[in-house]
Amino acid sequence: MKKSLILFFAFISFSFKINEKKITIFLAGDSTMSIKDPKAYPETGWGMPFIQFWNSNVEVVNKAKNGRSTKTFRAEGLWNEIISNSGEGDYIFIQFGHNDEVKEKIGSYTTPEEFTTNLKNYIAEAKSKKSIPVLLTPVARRKFDINGKIVSTHEQYANLVRLVASQENVILIDHDKMSMEIYQQMGEENSRLLFVQLKAGEHPNYPDGKEDNTHFNELGARLVAQLVLKSIKEQLPELTSYLRNIKPKA
Repeated sequence: MKKSLILFFAFISFSFKINEKKITIFLAGDSTMSIKDPKAYPETGWGMPFIQFWNSNVEVVNKAKNGRSTKTFRAEGLWNEIISNSGEGDYIFIQFGHNDEVKEKIGSYTTPEEFTTNLKNYIAEAKSKKSIPVLLTPVARRKFDINGKIVSTHEQYANLVRLVASQENVILIDHDKMSMEIYQQMGEENSRLLFVQLKAGEHPNYPDGKEDNTHFNELGARLVAQLVLKSIKEQLPELTSYLRNIKPKA
């Protein structure tokens, strides 16, 4: 009997230690994901509300930065900051394309071939640290045609992300597809509510107003972060035990 009790408590203690395992989720990406300066508000990267989903056993390290591509993210040492601190059981969410695809951005533009190679190198390096790479297609810009139908703005580079995810057998979160579906459901006018769309004098950070169809406000960032969370629940169920248990208000 005494031996059985010892074994029972040992098992409970072991289970508790497993549940207490701490992991890090690293975010690598561009301005749609990044932490914003107060002077940019209400512009909000989806990585900001994403932090709030997790309990104390998860640390979210958001290294995303405005204007970065797969090339400049590495060149500026941001990727090294992730890979040198990642380890077994950590996750690295990789979302690029916005700046890689713009030929006018000489410093950050990458050809389709370079973009593909860069993503594959990121994946290989993450796996070498026994971390788990997760690819995300670039989140869609808001653009509608004259008939009110959403228009793809990342078709080529989003398809490249999908292809690399398939070739390298890694999890894909199709942000481009999911966000386009949400914009279409909301419609051309209501989807403005997700973006930094301000009239002159409406916000002190933008006295002349702003009409931005790329960057999210707080509402848009939360919605887009929830799309990522939905995919995590479907494709990375092992992470659901780390979600914060938020009780509904009475």
